[in-house]
Amino acid sequence: WMDAGWYPFKTNWVDTGTWEPDPKRFPHGLRAVSDYAHSKGVKIVVWFEPERVMPGTWLYENHPEWLLKPPPNPGDQAYVADTRLFNFGNPEARQWMTDHIDKLITEQGIDLYRQDFNMDPLYFWRANDAEDRQGITEIRYASGLLAYWDELQRRHPNMLVDTCASGGRRIDLETLRRTVPLTRSDYLLEAVGEQVHTYGIAFWLPYFGTEADGLEPYAFRSQMCPAMLLRYDMRRKGLNYDELRRLVAQWRQVANNYYGDYYPLSSYSTASDVWMAWQFNQPGSGQGMVQAFRRPGSPCGSARFRLEGLDANVRYRITNPDDPGYKEEISGRNLLDQGLSVVIKNQPGAAILLY
Repeated sequence: WMDAGWYPFKTNWVDTGTWEPDPKRFPHGLRAVSDYAHSKGVKIVVWFEPERVMPGTWLYENHPEWLLKPPPNPGDQAYVADTRLFNFGNPEARQWMTDHIDKLITEQGIDLYRQDFNMDPLYFWRANDAEDRQGITEIRYASGLLAYWDELQRRHPNMLVDTCASGGRRIDLETLRRTVPLTRSDYLLEAVGEQVHTYGIAFWLPYFGTEADGLEPYAFRSQMCPAMLLRYDMRRKGLNYDELRRLVAQWRQVANNYYGDYYPLSSYSTASDVWMAWQFNQPGSGQGMVQAFRRPGSPCGSARFRLEGLDANVRYRITNPDDPGYKEEISGRNLLDQGLSVVIKNQPGAAILLY
């Protein structure tokens, strides 16, 4: 996963607009990285932000006619005056960007394309509309951006696209037809925040991701998602690899359930003295899981949750990955009416129950 900063820049990664590998740090391009990764059976993800163009970059200096300027900034608008927006509504500009990124993907051996977006475009669009054509710049821009993604995917039919906009904010329906958010938010790692992110986003999206750095179950399970980016420094001598392998193995054991139907089992809350729980159910196979979290201030060591989507006329076997010897059979009717009892002794703590 090669994120922002692989291209030449003057100050830091925000100096976007020259889309070539930095020759100082990558004298042989990204191909040296991708070839090595591919030799180990690993794909690479590379970050792009083609829409934001900064001064001193190739696009800024060579093709100002392809860039949208903002209006004068009265002080309350979210942009820097010399920032430019690459105009995907310009057919010539879009064709150049499509061909250039296509060439990079091919020549550098890029497997997954990640597109970020860290600016507010509305001011740029409106500043370039005529009085009697309000909204036309935005319409052409949005249509052009979708056409850009479609053409990249036509040329690279096996390439997945990761959408990111300061962390998973570009999740409109047309974008989601083409992409998934592998980083659902830039607010990362903190356990309660991760719990409420899953609670909310799972209503709408079947596939999403976040980063994980936990080395104990409460933190790691709060960060569990369909897609996991493991954020661990492998140079650390004292890293507890045994525990990390155990947690990742548990995620692999249960991750298929995330493709099932989603049911919240508790209320949404950020309070420290409550439980939060949800269920992912696979009706076709009769399998699923319940995840429950006891927050650090909760005085309750157990809770009961009524499950959803089950067959009342069959019996379900309940297992616990933390306790291989635990097995219990409960009727579907009982789980629907009386609920499933979950015990969490640790404070805070997390449980996963499979059925």
